[in-house]
Amino acid sequence: MTSERKKTQVEEMDRGVYDIKNEVRYYSKTEKGLTRDIVMQISKEKNEPEWMLEFRLKALEVFENSKNPNWGPDLSPVDINEITTYIRPDAKMSEDWNELPEDIKGTFDALGIPEAEYKRELSGVGAQYDSEVVYHSLTEKMKNQGVIYTDFETAVREYPDIIKEYFMTCIKPEDHRYAALHYAVWSGGSFVYVPKGVNVSIPLQSYFRLNAPGAGQFEHTLIIIEEGAYCHFIEGCSAPKYNVLNVHAGAVELFVKKNATLRYSTIENWSRNMYNLNTKRAIVDENGTIEWVSGSFGSKVSLLYPMSVLRGEGAKSEFTGITFAGKDQYLDTGAKVVHAAPRTSSSINSKSISKGGGVAIYRGLVSVKPNCPGCKSTVTCESLMLDQESQSDTIPVIDIQTSDIDLGHEAKIGRIDDDVIFYLMSRGIPEEEAKAMIVRGFAEPIAKELPLEYAVEMNALINLELEGTIG
Repeated sequence: MTSERKKTQVEEMDRGVYDIKNEVRYYSKTEKGLTRDIVMQISKEKNEPEWMLEFRLKALEVFENSKNPNWGPDLSPVDINEITTYIRPDAKMSEDWNELPEDIKGTFDALGIPEAEYKRELSGVGAQYDSEVVYHSLTEKMKNQGVIYTDFETAVREYPDIIKEYFMTCIKPEDHRYAALHYAVWSGGSFVYVPKGVNVSIPLQSYFRLNAPGAGQFEHTLIIIEEGAYCHFIEGCSAPKYNVLNVHAGAVELFVKKNATLRYSTIENWSRNMYNLNTKRAIVDENGTIEWVSGSFGSKVSLLYPMSVLRGEGAKSEFTGITFAGKDQYLDTGAKVVHAAPRTSSSINSKSISKGGGVAIYRGLVSVKPNCPGCKSTVTCESLMLDQESQSDTIPVIDIQTSDIDLGHEAKIGRIDDDVIFYLMSRGIPEEEAKAMIVRGFAEPIAKELPLEYAVEMNALINLELEGTIG
């Protein structure tokens, strides 16, 4: 066994439908690594305009001159020379599930994506497989109201003026090494535009599935919610386990205009050979609201901190998230809020669970800029460790540059209470089930914020993590 294989050796755990592996069939793909020629090949494959290629090459230059962060988990195993950055699946994008190849359709069937579309009458559904979106739909009702929901490549071709105005303005390649990587090789993702005053209360849902080993997924999501509009967007992610390293470095750029609201719900369920280096950010205008609901499961390493920039007076951000770190996992997650206007408000409610020696870190930022009086912020972090080997830390950064501010921070770190376990066992409940009940109760405030199907999935993932591992 090579040293690299040892680094990415995955704990044996049956993850059911999430570990479905299809034969890697592709229409085209790049060689491993990242060069100018590879970036140009990706752009040519997509028949992109020259301005997008220029964006990519600029980002490539930033990536080549950047380094890994000197804090958090060790990212030295992420060798881009061993990663295939682009794999076009052997499938054309369709608005009919039945037109997809049987293996790809079968994977999404098993994951319940088509069923969710039929049952919940979603406003729209997108499905990405490896580097490209293979399915996309939007209801006639939403189309008639002017809502745009499509894959990002189509958006670049059909709405270039909008894309050029917003793309790479919320998140920039210079922000960090993996933002630059993303912009050099991005592929797939979603574009959403909700016109002024339109209510998309029935969610849009995009699902991202990485099938190939030794590959990366770099989808780009851009959402614009115009004045007084509402949208609920759901994102799901998964991949089967391999004993080679995979990388996810997507980017999510969100723009919430005056008096508008965006609810962004995510369940990330990557396999334990994945380095999840995702970047998510929202810019919120006057009296606008961004609501983040986030569940982080799977992956060997995660660095994920959804960020809200409250640039309009009265803007609001709410973050609710849970992280579950098991054996050989280092999940460094949290949230960031920048209060850049007066009378803005934010809340962060973060929970983490660790077991089997897993590491769950909360890393957050609350920043209040000068001349921003009347801001309010509350941060609550709770960590539950299921054994003596696990680790949980809270690393908050609070930067206050205005005197008129109401801010509270509370952090709790603890282990399962033996007295509670004893009480439940005295009532005839087996020890493992008693512990599982406590964990599910700990996670309940997060589950109730998710749509029903995703709450069920989250509870199933918690049960999967707990099965046979505590006691």
